[in-house]
Amino acid sequence: MAHTEIPQQAGRIAPAAVLTRQHPALRIVREEHERLAAVVHGMRYLLRAVEEKGGQPDLKVFRAMLLYISEYPERLHHPKEDLYLFTPLRRHTAQYDATLGELEAQHAQGEALVRTLEHLLARYEFGGAAEFAPFREQVGRYADFYFSHMRLEEEVIFPALSEHLGEEEWKQADRAFSANDDPLAGKELKQSFERLFTLIVNITPAPMGLGPALQ
Repeated sequence: MAHTEIPQQAGRIAPAAVLTRQHPALRIVREEHERLAAVVHGMRYLLRAVEEKGGQPDLKVFRAMLLYISEYPERLHHPKEDLYLFTPLRRHTAQYDATLGELEAQHAQGEALVRTLEHLLARYEFGGAAEFAPFREQVGRYADFYFSHMRLEEEVIFPALSEHLGEEEWKQADRAFSANDDPLAGKELKQSFERLFTLIVNITPAPMGLGPALQ
């Protein structure tokens, strides 16, 4: 799970690898994308396994995954993107304003989709198998949405940032994304997400995670 990348259908482009070697901030954004993708992949894998084998998994796994995709983007990932990448790009050119506006709207849309996922998970927990299908379908919608969001950032905004941002702006972005004690998040918050991701890996059933395989 920890080695999962954004899937090919999400459209990740090869030049992103070159860009991330040049700028630590973009490399870290891409790593954060891949962690989020790993959690979403884990959720879809579990749902397929439940559908094929029947039974009900330990819902603690789903709750931990939903907590991660709900809290991590909103509290750690998106604020740094907005402040250190999107805002400087707007200062240089209006060419990408529509795309940046779309990405920012998608941040809010993603939060709404996660709220729906949390609601449907609660229905599945208390309603049993009859509530499985709506939860599974919403996970699929969220996955398609978020992979599209990440693709737009990596295909359009990454190259634009490399073209327009100046040396001092890159230094500020690189420091912000690389620092363990990022002033936007704080060291304790970042470490709490590290612990949550480790928990998810440890309790997700094998082979996607390190937990016991579903029977």
